[in-house]
Amino acid sequence: MTAMPSPPSAARPLSDVLGLAPGQAVAAGVLRDPAARAPVPRVGERGVWDAVDAATRSALLKDADAELARNAPVLRASDWARTFRDGVRTAYEDQARALRSRTALFVLAAVLADEAAPAGAPPGAAPYLDAAADGLLAFAEAGTWCWAPHDRHTAGRGEVVPDPDDPFLDLGAAEVASLAAWADHVLGERFDQRVPGLRRRLRREVRQRVLAPFLRTRDWHWIGLDGDAHNWNPWIHSAVLTAALLLTDDDAERAEVVSLVVRGLDHFVAVLPDDGGVDEGVAYWWQGACRLLESLDLLAAVGGPALDARGLPVLPELLRYPHRMHWGGPWYVNVGDAPARPPAEQPWHVLFHWGRRLGDPGVTAHAVARARARGVTAHQDDGLGRALAALSAPGWQAALADPPPADSWAARDVWLPRVELLVARERAGSTQGLALAVKGGHNAERHNHLDVGSYWVALDGAPVVVDIGQPTYTAASFGPDRYRAWPLRSGWHNVPEPGAEQQPGAHHRAHGVRAEIGEDATVWTADLAAAYPTGLLAGWRRTVRLVRAAGGGPAYVLVEDEPQRAPAVLRLHHVVAGEVTVGEGRADVRAGGGRALQLTWDHRQLTGSAEVRALDDLLLRHSWGDRLTRLTLHAAPGVQGPLRVRIERPR
Repeated sequence: MTAMPSPPSAARPLSDVLGLAPGQAVAAGVLRDPAARAPVPRVGERGVWDAVDAATRSALLKDADAELARNAPVLRASDWARTFRDGVRTAYEDQARALRSRTALFVLAAVLADEAAPAGAPPGAAPYLDAAADGLLAFAEAGTWCWAPHDRHTAGRGEVVPDPDDPFLDLGAAEVASLAAWADHVLGERFDQRVPGLRRRLRREVRQRVLAPFLRTRDWHWIGLDGDAHNWNPWIHSAVLTAALLLTDDDAERAEVVSLVVRGLDHFVAVLPDDGGVDEGVAYWWQGACRLLESLDLLAAVGGPALDARGLPVLPELLRYPHRMHWGGPWYVNVGDAPARPPAEQPWHVLFHWGRRLGDPGVTAHAVARARARGVTAHQDDGLGRALAALSAPGWQAALADPPPADSWAARDVWLPRVELLVARERAGSTQGLALAVKGGHNAERHNHLDVGSYWVALDGAPVVVDIGQPTYTAASFGPDRYRAWPLRSGWHNVPEPGAEQQPGAHHRAHGVRAEIGEDATVWTADLAAAYPTGLLAGWRRTVRLVRAAGGGPAYVLVEDEPQRAPAVLRLHHVVAGEVTVGEGRADVRAGGGRALQLTWDHRQLTGSAEVRALDDLLLRHSWGDRLTRLTLHAAPGVQGPLRVRIERPR
């Protein structure tokens, strides 16, 4: 076996790649008339829009017709205030998300149907165009675009109603600004005919709510001036960039905003590990790393070579993260606040084009396969800009016509030393058989769960020993009460419980994390003692290995725990998706699709029990159905290690 060392991080600033000296701004002349060079064509370019594949066109127009028959979502002050009253944030955010999706759908439908009508034409002359304008104006009339849990200004005043004169620039505001910018860009001439004045109103609102706060306040927490740049950074910067390029008429102001966006993205690029790992998980890759890629594409499109920074050294590894985390089908290794079965509505075309640009067939094959599984080229829930780009991207529809080789991107072993995450399979190029993932890290990672040393076991491309994932967010999800949510606690992860659960904080971490890659076995090992209350343990060595089939013997996963001076109470937890039957020294798991696993242990050391947990959270039910089971192994008094659990197909 060969040990895999941790390479140093070597991020290069975006501004450095662009040749911008400290304090230097992007030349205003480089950005003149950027809308004319934007990568999404306007509605009048019918050669592009009329070529959209028939299945996607039909699905979008059918959905738009159905949506026309429904009442529009209403943004209520009482729903927004619930964050402060009972901690429920989804009452408002779900309505805001639904209104964005509805408006984006009508924009797409108006483009595909080539709708046009003068201002004086009667109702019904351009139904999609009118409905899109209604949605945009509803946002223009709303008191805020910010999601209540983020609005530190309102919270600081001790109020439950936002102040339109004191806007807070967050993800919600970014989403609406991006929606307005792309709608204005693609349908601008039609809005001028049908709804004169709408575009001027949108520019006013975007400037007041997004661009002015961005220019005025230069220490937004999400910029990451303290080194803590996370997905908010590129998520918001990408929207600000889009709004500046498509909705700003002043050349000097546009150049100033773009320059600040480039400097802001520097903070995100600086924290990207050179192994491409993302401690926030796959779900947030799309909002963090992917937003960076889209920003780089937009800069290069409107600014040409002078603003082309797509040669950043970290990007090739960053592109590989999604397919490296892929179990098979809809399932992914779900680190942190990520669902095991994330939404299929993702901008797969971005991965495809970047994979093709950088010559990585694994990236392109994975993107095509997952997009084909979705069944349409684009969806309004991708976000308007992303959907428009997917529908008009050269070569994307043609790429979807032929399926890639099955699972060709599935590497046998992936080791990401910066985030201390290992993924191993029985064989390369196949999701069949056993697969293992195990993580180290620390308990202050972004979107963290208390899960140092936790592992996953998948069979034939679907997880069976699982990570529960993110429950529905509340006002407490990112505050001091975060770990009161049971899915985030270590007691509901596949880790030891030596008389106490793991504790939050960066110093509660794995030590001596090491991965060894071999033909016969792949092994991860670390000391987990520091993840628990200080002084509780002298040491806790955990070793997790995937042993591949050889000599007629089966493949199996072996977990070995070696506590130093074992505490009086010691439990080993395993969260399982499936029906669990516990016997002496064994547990049999029947999972979906006819899959089955067997866990075995020394019955003289450990006794098993199973606890079924009913799921009422809609996000959790999306991945796991109506329940999960926790298999707990209770150590006998005075037990001596190592404690071994073997996981394999039933013999």
